[in-house]
Amino acid sequence: MNPNYASSQKAIHWLVFLLVIGLYGLTYVADIFPRGDPGRAFVWWLHISFGLLLFTLVVIRIGLRLALGTPGLPLEMSQLERWMAKIAHLLLYALLVAIPVLGILLTWYRGDALSFFGVFTIPAPVSADRATAGFIRELHSLCANLILILAGLHAAAALWHHYVWKDDVLKRMLPGTSGP
Repeated sequence: MNPNYASSQKAIHWLVFLLVIGLYGLTYVADIFPRGDPGRAFVWWLHISFGLLLFTLVVIRIGLRLALGTPGLPLEMSQLERWMAKIAHLLLYALLVAIPVLGILLTWYRGDALSFFGVFTIPAPVSADRATAGFIRELHSLCANLILILAGLHAAAALWHHYVWKDDVLKRMLPGTSGP
C-alpha cells in the first residue's frame, strides 16, 4: 500500500476544498445585490455552474478512492480514533454528494433550468413548487453549514497529527509528496 494519496486524488481533494469555500462565499456575494438585479442572477448562475463542477469532481473522487484506495492510518491510532476518522470521512463524502444533489433539486423546484457555464442546459423535469423548494433550500443550507464545521474539524485533526503527533497523515495529502 502506498503511504501517500495519488496525485490525482490530491488535486481533486484541494479543488473540492476550494470549490466548497468558493461556493459558500458566493452565497454571501449574491446578498450584495437586490432581488431581481442581474448581478444577483449572475452570481447564482456561477454558484450553480461551480456546484455542478463540484458534483462531477466528487463523483470522480469517489471513483478514484474506490479504484486506488487510501493510505493506511498510523498504527499508533487507537480503534476509537480509526473509527472516528472513518465516520468523519464517510460524513464528508455524504455531504459532498448531498449538497449538490439538493442544489440541483432546489434549482428545478424553483422552476429554473440547470446551466453549466452556458455550455449545456438541463431543463427542470418537475413543476415549480415553492413549498418544496423552500424545504430543499433549508436542507441545502443546513448541509452547507455542516460541511464547513466537519471540514474544519477534519483540518484541525490533520494539523493535530502534523504538529502534535508528528506523523505523516497531513503530508500524504499535500502537493509535492510522492504518490502513484
